[in-house]
Amino acid sequence: MIDKILIANRGEIALRILRACRELGIKTVAVHSDADRDLKHVRLADESVCIGPAPSTDSYLNIPAVISAAEVTDTMAIHPGYGFLSENADFAERVMESGFIFIGPRPDTIRMMGDKVAAIKAMKASGVPCVPGSDGPLGDDPEENIRLAREIGYPIIIKAAGGGGGRGMRVVHTEAALLNAISLTKAEAGAAFGNDMVYMEKFLENPRHIEIQVLADEHGNAIHLGERDCSMQRRHQKVIEEAPAPGIDEETRRFIGERCAAACVELGYRGAGTFEFLYENGEFYFIEMNTRVQVEHPVTEMITGVDIVKEQIRIAAGEPLRYRQEDIRIIGHAMECRINAEDPDTFMPSPGTITAYHAPGGPGVRVDTHIYNGYRVPPYYDSMIGKLITHGEDRDTAMARMRNALNEVVVEGIKTNIPLHQELVTDAAFKAGGTNIHYLEKKLEER
Repeated sequence: MIDKILIANRGEIALRILRACRELGIKTVAVHSDADRDLKHVRLADESVCIGPAPSTDSYLNIPAVISAAEVTDTMAIHPGYGFLSENADFAERVMESGFIFIGPRPDTIRMMGDKVAAIKAMKASGVPCVPGSDGPLGDDPEENIRLAREIGYPIIIKAAGGGGGRGMRVVHTEAALLNAISLTKAEAGAAFGNDMVYMEKFLENPRHIEIQVLADEHGNAIHLGERDCSMQRRHQKVIEEAPAPGIDEETRRFIGERCAAACVELGYRGAGTFEFLYENGEFYFIEMNTRVQVEHPVTEMITGVDIVKEQIRIAAGEPLRYRQEDIRIIGHAMECRINAEDPDTFMPSPGTITAYHAPGGPGVRVDTHIYNGYRVPPYYDSMIGKLITHGEDRDTAMARMRNALNEVVVEGIKTNIPLHQELVTDAAFKAGGTNIHYLEKKLEER
């Protein structure tokens, strides 16, 4: 087993990884910026190293600084968490070349899945259902691009091959707008991602966002842990996630889950990963694969009892998966609300000092957060300060416990989006289940 892990991240996920390491008897190294000296996991880690000033480009995204910290602390492995360098194939390569274990997939896998065109090609070859599209990058022949769009059928969406997180995409409703949209998206993609390759897909107008959690080892074993519904989104950013997804029956879950697990085996995938799909009219359409632990992994942990972070570590250490597919049982329902330090009406970030904090409790309530009384939320990073997760024997119970948790939690001194969550968990459409990815945006526009 790995004896020491450097946690190349910050906030709640860094604390989550530290706790998993503690349970496994693994020593930890926390790296941090000047602004993050007082983070909870920095105080709790066995060792800590400052890797630079507050801006993430000079600290958490500084590959030489992270690797140097691993060298001076005699670390054995590096866990990237999510965000920052977690899906950076060059970072994974540098980590391994420097003699450390990277807790995640191989660099070539990360690189392939980061290229949306290559990822879709790999998924189609593995039998994973995909959105009808151009089956490759768009060329410079305008007539051919017009023909492709007609064949697929409007509306279509132009996407950057190197994009992600809702960036680098443009919806086209008419043929008259097509060529200009392709040109603009290519220019934006080149500037934002250093890769101007774009492709074309059918635009699904009212889909849900359903994702499948997988675990795979280097010995050819892979399993899925069911699905999550992440359709409650604002500007392509998830707000509430739940598992299992409302309205997905056991036969459908088994079919799509088995396709994803089989793809992992065929691709030689290693570690935790998430297949993201659009789901409309009973059909799944692959959109991308995240080659890291997800923000919303706790809801899957709650319904399966599988500790995904600990399994990541065991897989990276070369151990075979401890679970077979038949061992996985979906028990009850779980829900997660992302708590952000932001104005609930304008969504502007709200950094500052937390003057009072009280965590909710009760049966089936889990809180993943790094904040505490007196903690100062810095203005330099993502605004998420924690996650409230509830579990119950059914969806109604999980939601009732979430309403209680949101009413109990106290965060003073800064603004948070808790009022928005309180509104959503009493919303009739959300309570009924199955809202699409546009529901929250439309609700906010009407408000």
